Amino acid sequence: MLPPAPRLAPPALLAFLACWPGFALVSEDMKKEVKQSQNLEKSGISRKNDINLKEIVFVIQSQSNSFHAKRAEQLKRSILQQAADLTQEPPRVLLTHQLAEQEGAWSILPLLLHFSLTYSRNSSWIFFCEEETRIKIPKLLETLRRYDPSKEWFLGKALHDEESTIIHHYAFSENPTAFKYPDFAAGWALSIPLVNKLTRRLKSEPLKSDFTIDLKHEIALYIWDKGDGPPLTPVPELCTNGVDAHCATTCQSLLPLCGEPVKKEDIFVAVKTCKKFHGDRIPIVKRTWAAEAAHIEFYSDHADSSIPTVDLGVPNTERGHCGKTFAILERFLNRGSDRIAWLVVVDDDTLISISRLQHLLSCYDAAEPVILGERYGYGLGTGGYSYITGGGGMVFSRAAVRRLLASRCGCYSNSAPDDMVLGMCFSGLGIPVTHSPLFHQARPVDYPRDYLSHQVPVSFHKHWNIDPVTVYFTWLAPPGNSQGGQEARPSPREEL
Repeated sequence: MLPPAPRLAPPALLAFLACWPGFALVSEDMKKEVKQSQNLEKSGISRKNDINLKEIVFVIQSQSNSFHAKRAEQLKRSILQQAADLTQEPPRVLLTHQLAEQEGAWSILPLLLHFSLTYSRNSSWIFFCEEETRIKIPKLLETLRRYDPSKEWFLGKALHDEESTIIHHYAFSENPTAFKYPDFAAGWALSIPLVNKLTRRLKSEPLKSDFTIDLKHEIALYIWDKGDGPPLTPVPELCTNGVDAHCATTCQSLLPLCGEPVKKEDIFVAVKTCKKFHGDRIPIVKRTWAAEAAHIEFYSDHADSSIPTVDLGVPNTERGHCGKTFAILERFLNRGSDRIAWLVVVDDDTLISISRLQHLLSCYDAAEPVILGERYGYGLGTGGYSYITGGGGMVFSRAAVRRLLASRCGCYSNSAPDDMVLGMCFSGLGIPVTHSPLFHQARPVDYPRDYLSHQVPVSFHKHWNIDPVTVYFTWLAPPGNSQGGQEARPSPREEL
């Protein structure tokens, strides 16, 4: 048996071991650890920043839908298993959908008081990640050691707008690249001193009852606080596309596939339109994605046999379209013997990939009440509700439509905002909406290229200031389907 080694500084320890008869028995891991310690000292990093896993609280931004809850649990098990492999005390791993009954938990800010009260004494960091984030725990520990946890830190992979965009209310229009916000898929971190500071602010200034549209941008704005708080510190080890050895995180950027794709015959597509757009928008739908759909109908305020359109008997409104949407839901449910499992409601200027939607829906159970798309929120800091924004496409299981219409919850006027009314109704029924970042309320140019680079998008919205046909064949068309010699992007898959 080897005698206990004396307590020496790393360089001296290496010299001591080199002269030790039992040096060959010292593990490679030990030598690597000592070498890393030397490198830290050379770079001027204080050993007081040395942390262990029990000082990190991992928060997985999870959802209660059965598919997403399963994915979050898989990531939790991975984190705990890596901790066990390191023979470290396991960290706390939290799932946001289990943390609070209020709908606004996914918007993070309402949870900060809980984090501050529960974890501030014994923790140094709150590390947030998505269910698709893949974490190399040793590398993450090494990365966090570079930052003094007694200071206020907001860490992440930096994104920035390339031009001012409506989804960010045209913020920083003079220099859109100036403001940085985190890519949640890479993971992001708050030091406990910053969590405590934000909590004090929340106590003195309650959150506004306002819209939550792009959470990652709005979180960064809140933390920055017009210059009174820290900006995002970019961390190169927090990655999305990277598979390099330097990455502490990456993300799975493939299209989910949980079995056989849903048959296109099991998807009914309802396109909302009106007479004034019959001549310009409907031809684009037919030139691009309409042929992918087995069942598609165009619902208008005017019956046009050349398209054809269906007049639901609901007058057109300039905005809202609640009356039209609820009429579509009733028509879908009451189609006699028609037992199509899924309903997709889109605008006439929505661009969507039906083939990718078939893959995505393989991960959801149509027997459950599912409402799927891009999630927005209203008044989440004061209770509020979440909803699927209509432009990117709203996907409903037949079970969800049945529950909704049986509740008799509905429009207060034909011009009420259909997506928000649906959100209120489903919230009242206790049915949460399910978010997918693959649906997009805006155009590709409204999102950072680095953000879209690790996605296989399902939809985009709006035709203004773009060529929508080119956008479809660039971003959404099935493999091999091209227009004007321009090949569509491939449609990668991920079997689960």
